[in-house]
Amino acid sequence: MVAELVRGQNHPLSQVRLEIRVSAGRPVVAAATLGDESGRIHGVEWVAHPGAPTLPGLEVSRQAAADHRLAVDLDAMPATVHRVDVLLALPPGAGGPVSFGSLSAPFVAVTGLDGVEVASYTITGLDAESAVVALELYRRQGAWKVRAVGQGYAGGLAALLTDQGLPQARQLAAAIDDAVAQGLARSVPAPPRTADGDRSRQAAASALGPDQSGSPHGAQQGGHSAVGPYGAVQNPQGSPGQGRPAGSPSADPDATQPTPTASPGAPIDYSHPRRQNAAPPPPPPSAPPAPPGQPARPVAGDATGWSMEERLYNQVWGMFEDLARTTAAYRSAVDFADARMEKELDQVLSDPRSRIGGQGDAAREAAQSKRMQLVDQAREALERDLVQLGAEADVVEPALPAAFARWDNPVWHAYRVPMEMPMALRLGDLHLPESDPLRIPMLVRLPLERGLWIDSGRPGSFDGAIVDSHEVRRLAMESAVAHIARLLAVHPAGEFTVHVVDPAGSGARELAPLVQSGVLTAPPAAGAAGVAAVLGQLTERVDLVQMAVRAGAADSLPPGFDTSQQLLVVNDFPHGFDDRAVTRLRYLADEGPAVGVHLMMVADREDAGDYGPLLDPLWRGLLRLTPVAEDHLADPWVGHAWTYEPAMVPPGSQVLQQVLAQVARARTKHS
Repeated sequence: MVAELVRGQNHPLSQVRLEIRVSAGRPVVAAATLGDESGRIHGVEWVAHPGAPTLPGLEVSRQAAADHRLAVDLDAMPATVHRVDVLLALPPGAGGPVSFGSLSAPFVAVTGLDGVEVASYTITGLDAESAVVALELYRRQGAWKVRAVGQGYAGGLAALLTDQGLPQARQLAAAIDDAVAQGLARSVPAPPRTADGDRSRQAAASALGPDQSGSPHGAQQGGHSAVGPYGAVQNPQGSPGQGRPAGSPSADPDATQPTPTASPGAPIDYSHPRRQNAAPPPPPPSAPPAPPGQPARPVAGDATGWSMEERLYNQVWGMFEDLARTTAAYRSAVDFADARMEKELDQVLSDPRSRIGGQGDAAREAAQSKRMQLVDQAREALERDLVQLGAEADVVEPALPAAFARWDNPVWHAYRVPMEMPMALRLGDLHLPESDPLRIPMLVRLPLERGLWIDSGRPGSFDGAIVDSHEVRRLAMESAVAHIARLLAVHPAGEFTVHVVDPAGSGARELAPLVQSGVLTAPPAAGAAGVAAVLGQLTERVDLVQMAVRAGAADSLPPGFDTSQQLLVVNDFPHGFDDRAVTRLRYLADEGPAVGVHLMMVADREDAGDYGPLLDPLWRGLLRLTPVAEDHLADPWVGHAWTYEPAMVPPGSQVLQQVLAQVARARTKHS
C-alpha cells in the first residue's frame, strides 16, 4: 500500500535500491545532497547535480526536465552519510516560471526498482519559492526512512545550499545553473508531458503567437544536445528501465489517459493522473494475441493519444525512451560486473598468501568467470529488448505520416499538400552503438521552438568515406535543402514562407531545386545589400506583430500582411554580414520564434570566431544538426551520446522534385 505523505510525515523504507520519480509539469532541476549525522554537508563533493550527476549510491538527472527519475542505492552510501536530501529548483532563463507558485504542485514518489510506489508526496503550499527540499531519506538506528519536507526558498538554490551549511553555496549554485544551460543547449527538444510520463500533442497556436511552451526528442544540446525529461535510471537486470515495455503502452501503474478540457482542437490539459477525474479517450488499437510465452506483437499506433498521428508520435517517443533505458541498464550491468571483479581481485591480492602458487590464478579466473556470466546475462536481456524494439520499428516505420517518415517511405510517392500542419517533423534518425542497425526517428514539435543550425565546419565520414571540409559544406547545404523541402511540404499551401540569404552564391547548386520549382517567394539574396534587405524586412515583421500582440490588436495588422510562418535560411555566415546585420540576426533568433519567424543557419562556427563570445548565445539557442553522422546529441533520461543521421534524400531519387512541384502548384493556386 502506498503511503501518501503530508509535510513532516515519515515512512519506513523496506528496500535499499530505490528510484525517486519527480513530476513537475515544467522543466525543473533535480539535485541531491548527502549529509552526516547532524545533517551537515562536508563540501561540494557531497552534492549530486547536473554538472556532477553521480555519487556513491546516487545518480541524478543531467538536464532540467519536467520529469525525473533519480537512482538511489542506500547500501552503497558511505558509512558517514546519514541523510539524503532531494532538491528541486527552477532553471534560470528568461521566459520560464520564476517561482513554484506559478506551477502546478510538484509530485514526488519513492518506488522500488519494480516501479511499485512505496511513498509519495505532493508538494503544496509553495508560492514565491524557486527551490525546495522535496524529500529527505535518513538513517536511524541502522534503518532508513523517508520524510516529506517541502521546505522552499525564495532565494533559489544558493539560499537552500547556504541553509544546509555549504560554504561554497553560491559558487555551486552558479555552476549548476551553467551546467543546466549547457545541457539545454545540447539537447533535442522533447514533447509535452502526458499523464503517463510520455509526451503528447499540444494544439498549435496561430502564426501571430505560437505557443512555444514545452520542454526541451532531441538531445541538442547545441548540449551533447538533450532529448528528454527524465532522470538517469540504471537497472542491472537489463530490462528497459522503468519505461513502458517495448511495443506496449506505459507500464506505470498510475498511468491514465490525458483529460480533455475543451472541444477538439483546443489545448488539452495533461494534468497529473491523481488530479484528473474526466473519462479517458478511446483506447488505442489492440495487438493481436501472441503465442504463449511470446511478447505481444507490436502494432503501429499502440500508444496513448487522441489521433493516430498523436499515437504514432507518442509511440516513437516511447521507443526512444525504451532504447535509452535498456541500453543504460546494459551499461550499468557491465559497470557493476567490472567493479565487482576488481573488488574481488583486490581482496584476493591484498592477502600475500594468495599470491603464492595457483591460488591467485584460480581466484582471478573465478572473478573473470563471474564477470563474463553477468555480462552475458545483461547482453541477453539487451538483445531480447532490441528484438522487440526492432519488431516494433518494422511496423511503425511504414505507418508513419509524411512529416514523420523517411524520404524513401512510399507515403511520399502518394504525397498531397496537407490541409493542416502536423504536430511534429522528422529531422533525422538516432541510434546507439549497442543497438545498430536499429534507428529511432528524431521528431521535433511544430511550430519550431528553436532555430536550426546545420554545422558545416567539421570534417567527418559519409557512407564510410572520410569527407573534407569542402565536401562537408556541400553536404550541409544538401541537408538544409532537404529540411526546407520537408518543412514546405508539411504545411498547408501559403502557410510557410522561406527566405534564403546566400551572400556569395556558394550554395547555388544545392539550392537549385528550391529555386527552379518556384517554392521560394524570391531568389536567394546575394551580397551585403541583399542580406540587409531580407533582415530588415523580417525585423520589421517581428516588430509589427509584437506591437499588435502587446496592444491586444492582432487583427489590426496592415492589409495584405503575410501571417504565414516564416523561415530565414542563412548560408555561409558571416560572409556579407556587417555589425548591424549581425545584431538583427541575433534579434530574429531571440524574438522571432514567438511570432512565427524561424531561423536556419548553415554555417561553420569558426568562421565567426572574430566575434568572440558575442555570438555564443546565438549558437546555444539553435538546435545543432550535422550533415554527416555524429554522436553529439544526448537524451534527457540517462544522457547517452546518440548518433544523429540527417534525413537525406536517397541518391538518384526524384521524390524531392516531385514534392516541391506539388507545393509550388498549390502555392500558385492559393495566391
